[in-house]
Amino acid sequence: MPIKSSVQKSAMSTQGNTVLITGGASGIGLALARKFLQARNTVIITGRNPEKLADVKKIFPEIITEVADLQDLPVLQQLINRYQNVNILINNAGIQYNYEFANAEIKTELIEEELRTNLIAPLQLIKLMLPHLLKQPQATIINVSSGLALVPKQSAPVYCASKAGLHIATKALRWQLETTSIKVFEIIAPLVDTPMTQGRGKGKKISPEALVDEFWQNFTRDRDEIRIGKTKLLFLLHRWFPQVAEKILRPGI
Repeated sequence: MPIKSSVQKSAMSTQGNTVLITGGASGIGLALARKFLQARNTVIITGRNPEKLADVKKIFPEIITEVADLQDLPVLQQLINRYQNVNILINNAGIQYNYEFANAEIKTELIEEELRTNLIAPLQLIKLMLPHLLKQPQATIINVSSGLALVPKQSAPVYCASKAGLHIATKALRWQLETTSIKVFEIIAPLVDTPMTQGRGKGKKISPEALVDEFWQNFTRDRDEIRIGKTKLLFLLHRWFPQVAEKILRPGI
C-alpha cells in the first residue's frame, strides 16, 4: 500500500470544543479537565467510582460526569451514542499492578485487566468514535502514555507493555489519519503524583498540574509527541545510552 502524503492542518482551537476525558475523576485526568474547562470547553469525564465523580461535580458543576467501566465494550458504545459531538478524545484512564510473575498468589486475570484498561479500551474507543470525529471540522485524539513505554521497570511488565503498545499505536494512527481533519497527540508522562503512584518516588514526582501546564504549552504549539519533564532526558538516554537508561529505570522509582 502506498504511503499517503500528509496535508497541512490548521492549529487546533483550544476553546469551544467538546472534550471527553477517560479517568477524569483524579490525577492527570482531573487536571486536564480543569484546564480545558478554564479554556471555555465543554468537558465530559468518565470514571468507575460514583463517589469520586460526585465530588468532582461539587467542585466543578459544569463538568459532565459518566460512571463507566471502559473494559465493557457496550459501555464504550453507549458513550459514543450519547456524545456524538465530541471532537477531542483524551484516553487517560490507566491502572498499574506491580508484581512478580512467579508469585503463585497473583491472579492471571490481572494481566487481562491491565491490558484492557491501558491499551485495548483506548483503541476500541478511538475505533468507535472515528466516524463521528471524521465529521468534525477539527478533531483531536490525545493518548496519555508513560516514560515506561520507552524503558520498562522490572516490577510492572504488563503495565510497561501496555504503554509501549499505546505509544506505537498512537504513532501509527497519526500516520493513518494525517490526511484527515484529525490530529493525534501523545503525552509521554514521567512519574506523576497521582493515586496510582502513591507510596512511590518520594521527591521525584511532578504534580498533575505541572504536567498539564507543560502539555498545554506544547498542545497550543501543535507538537504532537509531548515528552513531559524528565522523559525528555529519558528519550535521549534511551537513544544514545540504552544500557544507562535501563539501569536507571529497571529497579523502578
